[in-house]
Amino acid sequence: MKTYLENDWSEIDNLLDIIKNQGLSYLSTLSDRPTSIDQKEASREEGMPESGYGTKKVLEIFNERFEPVIVGSSGPRYWGFVTGGATPASIAGDWLTSIYDQNTQSTSGQGDVSAVVELETIKLMLDLLGLPQSFLGGFVTGATMSNFTCLAVARQWIGKEKGKDIAKDGISVPFKILTATPHSSSLKSLSLLGIGSGNIVKVKTMEGNREAMCMEDLENQILELHGEPFILISSGGTVNTVDFDDFKAIAELKKKYNFWWHIDAAFGGFAACADNTKHLVEGWEFADSITIDCHKWLNVPYESALFFIKEQYKILQVETFQNSNAPYLGDPLENFSYLNFLPENSRRLKALPAWFSLMAYGKNGYKEIVESNILLSQKFGKYIEDSNDFKLLAPVRLNTVCFTLKDNAYQDKVNEFLEKLNNTGKVFMTPTFYNQHKGIRAAFVNWRTSEKDIELVFNIMTEIISTLK
Repeated sequence: MKTYLENDWSEIDNLLDIIKNQGLSYLSTLSDRPTSIDQKEASREEGMPESGYGTKKVLEIFNERFEPVIVGSSGPRYWGFVTGGATPASIAGDWLTSIYDQNTQSTSGQGDVSAVVELETIKLMLDLLGLPQSFLGGFVTGATMSNFTCLAVARQWIGKEKGKDIAKDGISVPFKILTATPHSSSLKSLSLLGIGSGNIVKVKTMEGNREAMCMEDLENQILELHGEPFILISSGGTVNTVDFDDFKAIAELKKKYNFWWHIDAAFGGFAACADNTKHLVEGWEFADSITIDCHKWLNVPYESALFFIKEQYKILQVETFQNSNAPYLGDPLENFSYLNFLPENSRRLKALPAWFSLMAYGKNGYKEIVESNILLSQKFGKYIEDSNDFKLLAPVRLNTVCFTLKDNAYQDKVNEFLEKLNNTGKVFMTPTFYNQHKGIRAAFVNWRTSEKDIELVFNIMTEIISTLK
């Protein structure tokens, strides 16, 4: 084992060169990489070696067994799960993140100071999204953990409003959570936090094929709470139709009633980057917390999301996440450490890929990515709308197209159609159920996607539907 380590270290430049060339080969052929594949070969397991093989041999084993079944999920026609790609700059930042291998926590200079990079990246993101610098932010693994972090502080706020320290003493007071169309990650977070998704009070959605909450019903539900503080989870882009709650109206309600306002804007928040869509997030600066997912529309490698929580709640945040049982004394920002502000004690420098990409392409670069994806979604939606075989289930509001087979008699064939489509390996979309219909969802967030991809996919769809008639 020691010999293999020594040999690998002496050959590290050659090993990295081999990996670089393999990576370049993948990136240069990504547009042709299958989006779905048969993974039977990869399921064959090997036992733990006694003495190991060394890196070169292990790479050969990987290339034989696993590399052929790696799908093009970062490519231009992977339209499922709102999956972004990775810009060249973010790939550079991600490679350096692994090389430098920092445990990002503090800014003090004692040990690692990589939190300085993270705090600067947070400021860049706030600037990109047009949010005030009064938010304190941090990087977590994804939107689920971002929602968890925000709602954990909201839980502490509810407790303090009722004279309890929940982080210290546990949940001993009832909770009310008002929401209309929450993402499943918010429900999971409520479960993990012990609040329970059963404590949700569902607010009616607006009429007219909408997923946004009805403001009149929201206020009625608030009045029924008789002044009890509550948590409001609102949507900055719902999953199926990218609908937005009325943030300006909610901001007005916040002047009248006592509640914690959380916005799940995992990918919809990037509407702020485009001139024609930034009105969708007007008023979100008055929220108490916001979730943003970076491995979606920011186009950085996976496991990257942000939480934004108003700095005025920094004490509640520390009470929730402090890395000791001792009460926190003084201003937690004076001797800042992420150890006391978010769930993970061990965290890599997730901010670096985002910092590289933000600095490399700037506001105009991201404006172009967002506007291009919006235009492509509209064009794909127009293909659907003009088709004799497909129909839209909702208007194309931003970057997601929700559609189904046009003939209602074919509803039982929607899943079969999607399976055949995905099995081509040319595109990947996800199933959904919306407005009493089995549907299909295509999300456009990848910087590589072009109009040629739209045309290619729609032609394939037309060919497949003809076989089902």
